[in-house]
Amino acid sequence: MTVRCGWVNEDPLYIHYHDQEWGVPVHDDRHLFEMLNLEGAQAGLSWYTILKKRENYREAFDQFDPLIIVNYDDNKMQELLQNAGIVRNRLKIAAVVQNAKAFLNVQQEFGTFDQYIWGFVGGQPIRNHWRSMSEVPATSEISNAMSKDLKKRGFKFVGSTICYAYMQAVGMVNDHFETCFRYSDV
Repeated sequence: MTVRCGWVNEDPLYIHYHDQEWGVPVHDDRHLFEMLNLEGAQAGLSWYTILKKRENYREAFDQFDPLIIVNYDDNKMQELLQNAGIVRNRLKIAAVVQNAKAFLNVQQEFGTFDQYIWGFVGGQPIRNHWRSMSEVPATSEISNAMSKDLKKRGFKFVGSTICYAYMQAVGMVNDHFETCFRYSDV
């Protein structure tokens, strides 16, 4: 029997996400942008809710292409607010547009968003040694610093808890349990 982290439910979608994606280091700017916005969309909800809607998000937000998203107008915003396939929260939808602007500014300043965001962990994943959910923190000093800097640069829905979940998702921190079969792989 395969041993996974304790938070994984039995849904094949969730298992696939855990087994193939969660905690794997990501260095692709568009994927980093997508995950930052999806983690923000999760605020107040479960990740499972967002994961089930991820394909709808990709379609609704032009595959998370920031060059397209920065040009969204009021008509597009109204269209998104009517889209039942995503979380229809005006502030969260507006945040994606604002984040696209901030993201492009970071790319211009640092060359890539990857260069900027991975700088918070010195370019290397942090490997933790957890054995249960009760040990895993919701925030860290690094997620606090990341949140503060992202907010300063104009990003929205990037509180410290969201930043820590983002770090877990894109592999900046390996929070697979030591007993999980993925722990050594990532």
